Amino acid sequence: MKKGHQVTMKEIAKKLGVSVSTISRALKDSPELHPDTKKRIVEMAKEMNYQPNLLAQSLRISRTNTLGVIVPEITSHFFASCISGIQDYANKRGYNVMICQSNEMLELEKTNIRTLVASQVDGLLISLSRETNTYDHLLDLYNREIPFLLFDRVNEDIPVSRVTFNDEGGAYQVTKHLLETGCKRVMYVSGPEELYISKKRKEGYLHALNEFGIKPEPELIKISDLTTEGNIQIGKDIAEMKARPDGVFCMIDPIALDILAYWKSIGIKIPQDMALAGFTNNPSSAVVEPPLTTVAQPGYEMGKLAVTHLLDQLDGQASDDPISIVLETTLLPRQSTKELQINER
Repeated sequence: MKKGHQVTMKEIAKKLGVSVSTISRALKDSPELHPDTKKRIVEMAKEMNYQPNLLAQSLRISRTNTLGVIVPEITSHFFASCISGIQDYANKRGYNVMICQSNEMLELEKTNIRTLVASQVDGLLISLSRETNTYDHLLDLYNREIPFLLFDRVNEDIPVSRVTFNDEGGAYQVTKHLLETGCKRVMYVSGPEELYISKKRKEGYLHALNEFGIKPEPELIKISDLTTEGNIQIGKDIAEMKARPDGVFCMIDPIALDILAYWKSIGIKIPQDMALAGFTNNPSSAVVEPPLTTVAQPGYEMGKLAVTHLLDQLDGQASDDPISIVLETTLLPRQSTKELQINER
């Protein structure tokens, strides 16, 4: 162990193979635990030279009744819905909310975390930026025993609770829909490969192809940087392909909407020339022409469940042990894809 390293309850828990909440109760001499269990934990804490994190303790004792929220974009309809759910249910529990946006930048995400921690928030709810491909800033929070939870854009290696959608299932449903409506070559337009949702939605896409006996083609997977310019460039690249796909599934609606606008500007007919589908159910997806087939994900519900679980942990009503909460999505077929037909496989 490094010199000067401060041992945490999480490290003791890992060493003994028990939960952090069990360690916490033992060190507080809780009557709920068996004396032998308490003795074993106390002895291990002494052996590892555990010193209570006085800062973390003082923050828990002197509550500010304020939570910090970090999202990639406040202007995004989806994240605005999440924030609305967080704020409503935090307020019902007597908490205020401080909201920051990373503007999809890793360094600003780190700055936001430092600012909110310095403001002595009781806990953090974080959705990662598209640039976030290193996680030392999150591990630092974890090691300092500052309560936080990840939602939507998460990292599975950080041992904290997370709230996500069934991204794989939603992507499977929309890809299956494209295949069932007659598409033979379906493209997946992903976001940055490090993003959790990029990986999970790709898994759903590949699952559907496999179910239909279709071998994935490398040229039918493209990656967007999630900027308008990048999305339009992908739309151009697809239009210029010698062997175009007949269906395109985009990881999020904004990619699909940018591509749709570009294709219409050059005379590509949707869905006659190429079918198009997204994932998010942005309000504009229903009013463009043709209306965009997409997958609805309940952002408000995600915010509600995320903040409720974090507050339950803070109030001792839920274990500190990390859990995964997964919300289901709903396919919304619209006119950007063809009508359902019996597929001849």
